[in-house]
Amino acid sequence: MQSQPASVSLDTRGLDDIAARLSAGFAALDLFDRIAEIRTRTAGPVVFTTSFGLEDQAVTHAIFNGQLAIDVVTLDTGRLFPETYQLWAETEQRYSRRIRALSPERRSIEAWVAQHGIDGFRSSVEARRGCCSVRKIEPLRRALAGASAWITGLRAEQSADRAATPYASIDPMHQLLKLNPLLDWTRERVLGFVRQHGIPYNRLHDRGFLSIGCAPCTRAVAPGEPERAGRWWWEQNEEKECGLHSHSAGHARGSSALSLVAARNEG
Repeated sequence: MQSQPASVSLDTRGLDDIAARLSAGFAALDLFDRIAEIRTRTAGPVVFTTSFGLEDQAVTHAIFNGQLAIDVVTLDTGRLFPETYQLWAETEQRYSRRIRALSPERRSIEAWVAQHGIDGFRSSVEARRGCCSVRKIEPLRRALAGASAWITGLRAEQSADRAATPYASIDPMHQLLKLNPLLDWTRERVLGFVRQHGIPYNRLHDRGFLSIGCAPCTRAVAPGEPERAGRWWWEQNEEKECGLHSHSAGHARGSSALSLVAARNEG
């Protein structure tokens, strides 16, 4: 495993500069080089959070294939699909690496279920977000504690809300670099990468599950539906997010996905 570089001192004053440098160079790099560039330019711990979707498997492959000093972490909510746990095991076996798991705090889960019921998240958007907070957001806080940078598998194409996401920004909640190396990739490009490299993937994707989260909160999507239509499908609001990803424009840095798409079209 490569040692962590010390070329950049990551403090509050330097976050903007690092984000701008990464954003400026990402478009010309392939995925392997994008991930390597993140590791090279960022001093201190770098964390990648995976939910074992297609995008996450592609990023995991680039990290493990490059033997990079990046901590690969998953949030085990306790409500994942059996297929997701199976893929987790297959991925560890494929790369001979462990994926660190963070689980919800036991007493918080017990208290939430006692108050709302095991599937009480369907009663209201507020209740669902409360469940996501206990099962995802609090464990994420622990996953990112002490980290300098956070890598995600977000893509601009996934939703209208994510279309405004930059390659690199300062995460307002965790005060670290948030990096999205697959931002400008289409789903077809991700799928092609997974097939090209023989990367294990969740078999639910073959059954119409384009975005996979907790089992009771995810369904397959019909042809023509948006990728994230199967997440919390009983809710009427258009935003299909659990709260892990903030999209505050005031903290965005670097090139936006919309400007990148426009540049591609003009070219």
